[in-house]
Amino acid sequence: MPAHLSARLCSLALSLFLIAFALPAFAGPFEDAVAKFANDDFSDTEEAIGVVAGSGNKLAFPIISALQDSRLMADPDSKKVYVTGADGKSIDAATGEAVASVPDSASAVRLNNRLRRSVDAALGSLTLQSPDLSTRLQAAQSVFKSHEETALEAVDAALAKETNRSVKTALGEARAAILLFKSDATEVEKLEAVATLKARGDQEALALLTGMGDQPTSVTKAAASAIGSIQNSLAIWSMVQNAWYGLSLGSVLLLAAIGLAITFGVMGVINMAHGEMVMLGAYTTFVVQEVIRTRYPGLFDYSLLIAVPLAFLVAGAIGVLIERSIIRFLYGRPLETLLATWGLSLVLQQAVRTMFGPTNREVGNPSWMSGAFELGQITITYNRLWILLFTLAVFAILLAMLRYTALGLEMRAVTQNRRMAASMGIATSRVDALTFGLGSGIAGIAGVALSQIDNVSPNLGQSYIIDSFMVVVFGGVGNLWGTLVGAFTLGIANKFLEPVAGAVLGKIAILVLIILFIQKRPRGLFALKGRAVEA
Repeated sequence: MPAHLSARLCSLALSLFLIAFALPAFAGPFEDAVAKFANDDFSDTEEAIGVVAGSGNKLAFPIISALQDSRLMADPDSKKVYVTGADGKSIDAATGEAVASVPDSASAVRLNNRLRRSVDAALGSLTLQSPDLSTRLQAAQSVFKSHEETALEAVDAALAKETNRSVKTALGEARAAILLFKSDATEVEKLEAVATLKARGDQEALALLTGMGDQPTSVTKAAASAIGSIQNSLAIWSMVQNAWYGLSLGSVLLLAAIGLAITFGVMGVINMAHGEMVMLGAYTTFVVQEVIRTRYPGLFDYSLLIAVPLAFLVAGAIGVLIERSIIRFLYGRPLETLLATWGLSLVLQQAVRTMFGPTNREVGNPSWMSGAFELGQITITYNRLWILLFTLAVFAILLAMLRYTALGLEMRAVTQNRRMAASMGIATSRVDALTFGLGSGIAGIAGVALSQIDNVSPNLGQSYIIDSFMVVVFGGVGNLWGTLVGAFTLGIANKFLEPVAGAVLGKIAILVLIILFIQKRPRGLFALKGRAVEA
């Protein structure tokens, strides 16, 4: 054999040996980083997170997300790392190859609070360039909260490509949060970061500015100015939030009191069972949803629309029955009426306990009443917003009914002068029955709305009866506009007093103020006009 041919064969054999045995020993940076997860050392885990997240490997996101969910398993004996899926299947984290089972000696990679922040930042940077808009926005917000320096390069890359305005703003805020805490960031960069966080102006921006530690003098002054500006802005937004809570509470009080205003104004009846009409409306909603859940689940989003007319009919029919069987015999005897309706409320509560049990019943929110949205620096829940709109719609319909229908005309005539109305041929007893039924029916649909924000239980109505009477008396007996103003006034006043005096003392203060007001204006804010009233 020629010498040169022998030399070539030796070189080929050596190359095959290196390929077969030597090359596996030279793993890449990604594989080396993955192996560090098996060291059970927080420093190694942190380093591995940074390398894996910045590697660009397609396995990076599954590995980091598995680490966050305690699904990243490491075997200390073989130094192998596995990703366990939600379906129970596992893969080798370094290669992505499926494995039959994870060794018994493997355990979940441990995390501490610092590592959790690193994981959040890594996941954020990995999803910053996702094709899905909401995913990119959530990723930018995640990076903002963690403000890890390792995510800065990914944020800059995503910021250069981003075209959506809201995501671009979120990325700019995330970049500012990182630069604010970056030790080698320039003074100009830190000043720009302070200005960006000042423009954001929320509680999270305030927390970052107050916790940024030692900074150059110019940055410290700019941060102090930004902190003062944000605090003033948040104080104003806090007042707006309280006003919204007050409007929300006022809409609930108006819905509960509007039926009482009608019966009290027309008939002069102190109906202590009014709260139970609200409770019956809430239980009607529960029954409707139970039927829909078991038989027609596809109609669940329409359950409240179905429950509203049914609750009106159920509560209204019971109201007419109460007026015909009890109230009609007690006109002109307010104390006996009060005692009789209070006893009736106890009977209705016990009847509901017997039928449905004493525990709270579940009434679900349709999809269009679930969730919330941000408006400036305040949070508005959809269920409260819909209840406010529903209350105003009920109020407008009731006003139109009183003004443009024959029953409304008769009700106003009886309210102003019962004897004169009777002498003009109006059947006052029929008007009384229909009025009581109308007031009870409105209380029933109030129960539909309240079932979305309160516990449905036999005691539901008792939570609102006293407040309803305060609203009616404060606004002016029988005056719907007075009831509207009174409900929203008391609701807003209550929410502004609660942070200062507490919930209980706030209610006591409201009650005292109403008593003092009634001393000056016994007929309330808007007194009714009429011969009987003025006599």
